[in-house]
Amino acid sequence: MTEKKLATVGVFGGSGFYKFLDNIEEVKIATPYGMPSDNLFIGKVGDVSVAFMPRHGRNHTIMPHLINYRANVWAMKSIGVERVISPCAAGSLQKDVKPGDFVICDQFVDWTQGRLSTTIEGPVVAHPSPADLYCPEMRKLAIQTGKDLGITIHETGTVVVINGPRFSTKAESKFFTAQGWEVINMTAFPENYLVREMDMCPLNISLITDYDAGLVGDVPPVSHHEVIKVFNSNIDKLKSLLFTMIEKIPAERKNCTCATTLEDSQV
Repeated sequence: MTEKKLATVGVFGGSGFYKFLDNIEEVKIATPYGMPSDNLFIGKVGDVSVAFMPRHGRNHTIMPHLINYRANVWAMKSIGVERVISPCAAGSLQKDVKPGDFVICDQFVDWTQGRLSTTIEGPVVAHPSPADLYCPEMRKLAIQTGKDLGITIHETGTVVVINGPRFSTKAESKFFTAQGWEVINMTAFPENYLVREMDMCPLNISLITDYDAGLVGDVPPVSHHEVIKVFNSNIDKLKSLLFTMIEKIPAERKNCTCATTLEDSQV
């Protein structure tokens, strides 16, 4: 990995969120896991150097189940990033979590198949715990910033990550709702987990774009067109939240254990 620190904060963008920074430097990174989804776009938010990557590629050509998550996260780590924010479009599984709301997730459920989800391949043996995956300092900052900006914020939430590219059936969605989970998405795993595994601080910000199919009878079935429509109508709120909180991020990581995740998990 490079010794030059080009950015300390990383942002992965998804559906409808391909331009984040102005006056950027575009950096191409090769990784041990192949090429990432796109180049890193590095710019400033206030005095903070930020790296942005569109996880689906700048033209949205990479499906959720085919994203090279390991390469994407390694690229962020290689340029000195310490904290990674992952905003994503997501569906709601509960009626009180409405389109246009933001959920700062504190738990995830992996419902994917076949994704390469770890960089731990020996000879060192480690078993990182994702019991409390998301950085507590980053979550607290995001919640308070959202409240200060008048954004409807849900302070906790479990995101179930499905493989895609298809949406859930009504039966599947009803099952997820019955478990009490709030959010459904296709990219939050293994992206956030790999961030933590590589000793960076992960934060998931789920922008709710629709009600999932299981809430049948009260809402229409989800469509990608509607997802993008709602996401775009809330993009200014999301950018305001990100820009404001990034400027408030402390220079040093003192109130979390994210930086020693791998060391603490080694056998």
